[in-house]
Amino acid sequence: MTYPLWYLLIGLLMLSRGLSKTSLQKFPITPAIVYLAIGFLLGPSVLHLFYFDPIKQSALLEVLTEIAVLISLFSAGVKMPVPFRFKKWRLPLQLASLSMVITIGLIAVFSVLVLHLPIGAGVLLGAMLASTDPVLATDAQSRYPGDRDQLRFTLTCEAGINDGTAFPFVMLGLGLLGLHQLGDFGWLWLLKDVIWSTSAAVVIGIAGGVLTGITVWKLRGQEHKHDVLDDLVALGLIALVYGLCLLVSAWGFLAVFFAAVALRHTELKLAKDIGVKPEQLGAGVEEPTTELDDTNVPAIVSAEALVFKEHLERLSELMLVLLVGGMLLLEFWNWRTISLAMFIFVIARPVSVLIGSLGTHTPWRIQGTVGWFGVRGIGSIFYLMYALQHGLQPPLARDLTQLTLIVVALSILVHGISVKPVFGIMKKDA
Repeated sequence: MTYPLWYLLIGLLMLSRGLSKTSLQKFPITPAIVYLAIGFLLGPSVLHLFYFDPIKQSALLEVLTEIAVLISLFSAGVKMPVPFRFKKWRLPLQLASLSMVITIGLIAVFSVLVLHLPIGAGVLLGAMLASTDPVLATDAQSRYPGDRDQLRFTLTCEAGINDGTAFPFVMLGLGLLGLHQLGDFGWLWLLKDVIWSTSAAVVIGIAGGVLTGITVWKLRGQEHKHDVLDDLVALGLIALVYGLCLLVSAWGFLAVFFAAVALRHTELKLAKDIGVKPEQLGAGVEEPTTELDDTNVPAIVSAEALVFKEHLERLSELMLVLLVGGMLLLEFWNWRTISLAMFIFVIARPVSVLIGSLGTHTPWRIQGTVGWFGVRGIGSIFYLMYALQHGLQPPLARDLTQLTLIVVALSILVHGISVKPVFGIMKKDA
């Protein structure tokens, strides 16, 4: 496709998406399915108007997916209920740690025994596909800051955390393939990639969010004497925290999510301390009540910037899912790729969620729904591109690319088709 045709296609899709928001809500499918279908139709499998080679374009695709995930993680973070309560956060924390490790292990075993991959490739594949996606799962996530829906909160919080906690296991897989230093008996991996990189990311994220919240509050003041560009402040916080994490070898995805949580917590606490009401700050966020409590966010950076971030999320979803459709070749659809996807959706995810929910007293209907909606998407593609950039051998690179892309494509389809009916049933039963 020529550049003019690309502009026409993207413009038409964006215009159609923008004008048909209300109409699309009535259809039992998500917009991502439409983008995927169009990309597949225009790609090499049907009309062959374009082909985006994920291996040759891995550097570009790594940057694009990285930006998309960062924006989505920030949006997820500012929707988290505050203040932090372990009882409420226990389930997503266990899902993002225990359940994720179990999922990685199950995928690795399946990859070695059924797909005949080396153990390093199996661990790497498990890490790439274990984390749930904050970009493509928006229909199943929290709808506004402080959303009290337990199911939506769990899915949103899990997706926000496990995109960072999966990174150590990506490095473990690369290390087992000889592409990363693990140290004797894995001591270097444990100290650096697990303990240091994770703890440093959480500290950097929380510190960045708290300092930004205090600074903006002092500059703006109760009477709004100083104007603040909320969107730029939020983008600046994302870039600053992520850049600092890259400098000190910490997991930036985790830091950005916790920076957003800390920013919202700080701003809301400062507002409560002086008795500020949301209307005094020019609230513009959809909320269920007007009372100033932990579900009602004043018009502060974490709330004002959310609308802008969600627009960027939709744009990145359109572009990246369209490209995913254009990456799919007919030869990718085979027993290996499809069996892996079915194993993850039907066995690995439900089993890991069941074990990860132990001790949380979570209702069975929520456990079952969370076990089904382990959406795989842009985060998995980022990890794939990251691995390709670290020197995977061509045969293995092609194999992992096929497996990952088909799992993502099938997740977009099966989860996208089921999300509205399932959540409709859950709403009636609530």
